[in-house]
Amino acid sequence: MHPAFSVIFLTTLIGVAQGLFTALMIGQTYELSESSLSFGNEFYMTGAILVLFFMGGGLIASFFHLGRPERAWRSATMWRTSWLSREVIAIPLFMFITFIYAYMQYTGSTTSSTLLVGLLGVIASFILFYCTGMIYACLPFLREWATPLTIVNFILFGTASGFSFAAFYAATSAPELIGVYASFAIVLTLMGWATRVWTLRRNAALKPKTTTQTAIGAQHPQVKQVSQGQMGGSYNTREFFHHKTAATVSKVKSAFLILAFPVPVVLLFLGMFTDSSFLLLLAFVTQYAGLVAERWYFFVQVNHPQNLYYQTIS
Repeated sequence: MHPAFSVIFLTTLIGVAQGLFTALMIGQTYELSESSLSFGNEFYMTGAILVLFFMGGGLIASFFHLGRPERAWRSATMWRTSWLSREVIAIPLFMFITFIYAYMQYTGSTTSSTLLVGLLGVIASFILFYCTGMIYACLPFLREWATPLTIVNFILFGTASGFSFAAFYAATSAPELIGVYASFAIVLTLMGWATRVWTLRRNAALKPKTTTQTAIGAQHPQVKQVSQGQMGGSYNTREFFHHKTAATVSKVKSAFLILAFPVPVVLLFLGMFTDSSFLLLLAFVTQYAGLVAERWYFFVQVNHPQNLYYQTIS
């Protein structure tokens, strides 16, 4: 399929935000268990504001693939049957809880009350992860997406990138948390690496259920299409095929397998033991670039059945 960069940046940016909010809760829990530590309300308040910043960036990006942005609110009306509508509801819910959490930290609310709101935020975050993943996993005719691994990968990639950013953020405000956040980021990144490789192997083994013969009801073993049936392009030729060469797709695949996983793991490991904010920032930037490439490949790899007809151009 044709990858829309607005959707790519939407899903990757809100993934960072969701992972960062989870990291803040891990940090607050760790502080509670260690009576000698105190990071202050400002650390969590600023972190929550950064969460809202990433969420806002993702929402701004999403508007670029809407034909009528002023009607965006209508996308929530089909919540009974549409995972996209449920995602549209889950996003502002998560942002609202994050805002309340930030305000409570600003006013100096008790630790127990902020932890309760934070727990609700983490739950809302994972509901959002699930809704986003199900938008793609619920499509049985797109077999590369129709697997629980799609949801697992969304969760692991988002939380890994969020913890990577949290490690950098901790280096600037709470050095005691660098080891905690970097360790979580490394483990989550390695898990994401394993599940993504698993997904790639699964998808490579898939055999198309629909062929040119079954599409037109012909039994002849050799059916060859020589024209797409029209002179120019159409919505189908623009949106359901990426028009990139196999070499380009292969290079992007190799790039994200390197940038999103092993490189940030090494940088996080080095940054954790040197307390280097530069290395930790570089780890996040590298991983995010890799995840953008991964999400591009995620859309490109899927073979839409309609391309049996529209992909052939005379």
